[in-house]
Amino acid sequence: MMKLRFLGHACSILEHGNTALIIDPFIKDNPLAPQKVADVKVQFILVTHAHFDHLGDAWEIARQCGATVISTAEIARLAQEQGINAHAMHIGGKHSFPFGFVRVTPAFHGAGVPGGHACGFVVGFFGKNFYFPGDTALFGDMRLIGELERIDVMLPPIGDNFTMGPSDAALAVKMVNPALVIPTHYDTWPLIRQDAMRFKELVEKETGSSVIILNPGDTHEF
Repeated sequence: MMKLRFLGHACSILEHGNTALIIDPFIKDNPLAPQKVADVKVQFILVTHAHFDHLGDAWEIARQCGATVISTAEIARLAQEQGINAHAMHIGGKHSFPFGFVRVTPAFHGAGVPGGHACGFVVGFFGKNFYFPGDTALFGDMRLIGELERIDVMLPPIGDNFTMGPSDAALAVKMVNPALVIPTHYDTWPLIRQDAMRFKELVEKETGSSVIILNPGDTHEF
């Protein structure tokens, strides 16, 4: 059985059998995180950019699990300088992994590392395709992402101020056309507090996608 466990902010864990990967592992300093870094057991760590609330605890988790960091070349280099195994990719690239594949997508946001770019990921995970846009503004080429891969689950940021807000994120959903939407990157701090139920109502009124709202610690099974 495949599971997606939401850990708050932009952090999720995908699990299937004995394989697990974590996206943007911001746990220790995340006021919403429901578990400790020491309890995370994964083989792969995906990092969209190097801001503190996304790179987070990646190095500590990588060391305790012997996990591979998958990210842009600049972040992968930082990992390797720390003695951590890393697989460098970049925007537009796609690569096969034991769980399926990773496609690196554009994200309009700061990189948090000199010379780098923020990114998103389409993760093919044991037959289901998950789109993690990362921290990003709305941009028209999101439509191409939905054409390149059939997206089963999209996890857009809706917090506004630093990323898309609910109305822009709803338009992004309309362009990508995923089957299921799980909003992320909201309510961590007052500045990005949002009404997720209003986002759900907007998306389900304006698109053919369904929305589920996960609280930190919730798990959705596929």
